[in-house]
Amino acid sequence: MNTPIDIKKRNYDKVEVFEFIWELDETNADKTFTAIYNAIGDFTGKILVFNFSWLKYLNSKSIGYIADIFSNIEDGNWQMFLTNMTDEVRDTLELVGITTIIETFNTEQEVLVKFNINIPAPQ
Repeated sequence: MNTPIDIKKRNYDKVEVFEFIWELDETNADKTFTAIYNAIGDFTGKILVFNFSWLKYLNSKSIGYIADIFSNIEDGNWQMFLTNMTDEVRDTLELVGITTIIETFNTEQEVLVKFNINIPAPQ
């Protein structure tokens, strides 16, 4: 049985945001990150944000994918940020050192402000 995961993708000018909803585990990590790689494309010239506001859990395979995406982004002159982490997700990512290599922000909006992106009005 697959654990449900929903990924919402938003674009703001040069910023691509992926918002993760529910859990990333062995049953859904490969499929989820394959879809993300396909959505990202060639890894050049944009800013990538992973918004973890609704993510409750992620396993080591998911962390490996995040590290790999970051590595590709550095090679392609992109930038990547992690935002809106729950305490559980932050603790896990801090434990393995991801937060020392990928810059984190409290909110997605902070990244948009950093790059002077117009923040859409709430609907």
